[in-house]
Amino acid sequence: MRVIVSGGGTGGHIYPALTILRTLQKKVKDLEVLYVGTSQGLESDIIPKEGLPFATVEVQSFKRSLSPENFLRAMKAMAGVIKARGIVKNFNPDVVIGTGGYVCGPILMAASLSGIPTMVQEQNVLPGITNKILSRFVDCIATGSPEALKYFPKEKSVFTGNPIRSEVMDTDSAKGYQELGLDPDKKTILVSGGSRGARTINQSMVGVLKHYANDDELQILMATGKGEYEGTMQKIKEAGLDLDKCDNLQVKPYLYNMPMAMSIADLAVFRAGATGLAELTAKGIPSILVPYPYASENHQEYNARAVENAGAAKVILNKDLNADILIDTIESLLANSKTLRKMSAASKLLGRPQAADVIADIIIELARSKKN
Repeated sequence: MRVIVSGGGTGGHIYPALTILRTLQKKVKDLEVLYVGTSQGLESDIIPKEGLPFATVEVQSFKRSLSPENFLRAMKAMAGVIKARGIVKNFNPDVVIGTGGYVCGPILMAASLSGIPTMVQEQNVLPGITNKILSRFVDCIATGSPEALKYFPKEKSVFTGNPIRSEVMDTDSAKGYQELGLDPDKKTILVSGGSRGARTINQSMVGVLKHYANDDELQILMATGKGEYEGTMQKIKEAGLDLDKCDNLQVKPYLYNMPMAMSIADLAVFRAGATGLAELTAKGIPSILVPYPYASENHQEYNARAVENAGAAKVILNKDLNADILIDTIESLLANSKTLRKMSAASKLLGRPQAADVIADIIIELARSKKN
């Protein structure tokens, strides 16, 4: 079986693609894979390191205003489609999957026009414009949330949930406490604004860290994002807080083993990217969500509101966030164990830990349809 997977730009498009591929590799003997992205996106660094064959197509988003630059981008898009057709013809896949990003457009269109079975995997509650357009041409749309189904043709759409790494479910909390040097008798708050960090969350957390320094019942594990680490540490220092003297506080630039951190989290403070939410809900972790306000079509707020409406999260908008509001929200949740348990149960109901297996099985069936 031969598969092309395309997804680019951000980790939220790349890591679901990798999870799907790794799941397919377990199910299909002698699977041949080609990953298609752009040379400028994060995928150009990640995919070769994963040991996967990688090809590039150059394409950019269009500006929303009339601009001469859009003409140049249109020319580049046309060249991208021509190159995508060559990639599809040369590799001759049995199925092509797109997980998001503008690069999916040319490669999925080329495959569809060549009669090759195609799938879009849409992670967000509010789909992006690329996937809305592609939904008219592809054979199947697998959505990460039931709310997204209404944006796609009913006859070829299915709610599967978003694929998550197997290690998210396999990690052991006892080992997590030991490796992270945290206390199993204390409530643990996990804070992350994503791999690049979230300045508003980091700045608000300075006051939160100071408030809970050396607390007897609570500990905080926080990832600032690599680019935000030095600035955040300076703010912490300016606030008069010495982390070396606070056994219950850990501030790191990046958590390389997020599944381990999730295994011990009683409450999370997160952005509302689809992949992060899929992992939180698979683990049944209640959350305080601060949607990134500049995400395309404000899709993170839609993601966050869906989790909040299910009773699994509290949403604080980026513009409203500060240390006092965050402290009040944390304390109100931790003070009521019944509420926290209900949120945890609601979170777990949203989770789809088997999503990658379901998606992989659909892909295998699509590939068989080509041969038939």
